[in-house]
Amino acid sequence: MMTSSEVSQRAVSVAESATLAITSKAKALRAAGEPVIGFGAGEPDFPTPAYIVDAARVALEDPSNFRYTPAAGLPALRAAVAAKTARDSGLVIDASQVMITNGGKQAVYLAFQSLIDPGDEVLLPAPYWVTYPEAIRLADGVPVEIPTTETTGFQVTVEQLEAAVTDRTKALLFVSPSNPTGAVYGRERIVEIGRWAAERGIWVVTDEIYEHLVYGDAEFFSLPVVAPEAAGRTIVVNGVAKTYAMTGWRVGWLIGPNDVVAAATRLQSHISSNVANISQRAAIAAVEGPLDAVAEMRVAFDRRRQTMVRLLREAPGVYCAEPEGAFYAFPDLRGLLDRDLHGRVAHTTMELAALLLDEIKIAVVPGEAFGAPGYARLSFALADEDIEEGLTRLIDFTT
Repeated sequence: MMTSSEVSQRAVSVAESATLAITSKAKALRAAGEPVIGFGAGEPDFPTPAYIVDAARVALEDPSNFRYTPAAGLPALRAAVAAKTARDSGLVIDASQVMITNGGKQAVYLAFQSLIDPGDEVLLPAPYWVTYPEAIRLADGVPVEIPTTETTGFQVTVEQLEAAVTDRTKALLFVSPSNPTGAVYGRERIVEIGRWAAERGIWVVTDEIYEHLVYGDAEFFSLPVVAPEAAGRTIVVNGVAKTYAMTGWRVGWLIGPNDVVAAATRLQSHISSNVANISQRAAIAAVEGPLDAVAEMRVAFDRRRQTMVRLLREAPGVYCAEPEGAFYAFPDLRGLLDRDLHGRVAHTTMELAALLLDEIKIAVVPGEAFGAPGYARLSFALADEDIEEGLTRLIDFTT
């Protein structure tokens, strides 16, 4: 039997996904009969649209889907993604610039594996999604965290980026709309950042997975579209997970210059070969189909977003900036730390998350996982009544 000393240092050094861990624990407690409400899930609570499921059923009857297909993805899906990208973001690309991956997470991993050499630095605005720094480290790169707060809308400035640059800086990770904060950058700021990266010769990896989930007056803008001078050194990551409620289907993609796509394809050919063909066929139906389903989800998410922000602001010691995109709130919980909460005291948001799960059966993801101690991420991709019940418990507990 392998001992811990025999496990590779690379495997030991990777942090477990906090969001998956919290969600798993919440599900286990619910299965044991506990009335747990989980705010950790990063996925829509809606079913995959029927026309997409129907396409998968049809694909099951086609024997060609039972065999290996090209590692870069089905040609029909690569072409469909290129067409969808031009339609939705205005970025005009060739199908050869698209590689289909096992979800957006693998696209992030392969982007950094294709770009980064040992010691290369990647500018990483914080708060950030838990996978980004780990993907950078797995490429032997160095994540350089750049803190932001709600006072700046959780948005990084060119001045901050410039101050963080060294002769080892290779890339910038740019995300809008943001997980975990829900921040949405305006066009002018994106143009500034894109032009700065181009002038500096810095690569940009931009995650556009939440492109269709923006609220109020917020708008989504694709960096290589509004800052075309950066397009030649930009990798776009996206997928069907959030837009079409297809998290479990595991279909994402990476868009970039042909040499990067070729490099990532070589890596994928040894890691996983092709993405499951049934999922790819379903994804073709998704990206070629209408956006009606996401429009309906967005209405529900917007309503839940407003409910969550209102209730969080009613909890003594909690401040919550209003998210403009994605489906997360990222409240400041520092007012709950070092304070008596019914006979218990939490000194960190890691401790507070454990306390809330124990005492009032709500599961939140502590800010430490996102590079932002003192905060927590709460998903509003769950039923309205669960949001009301869970946050009413929080209000009662903190009052």
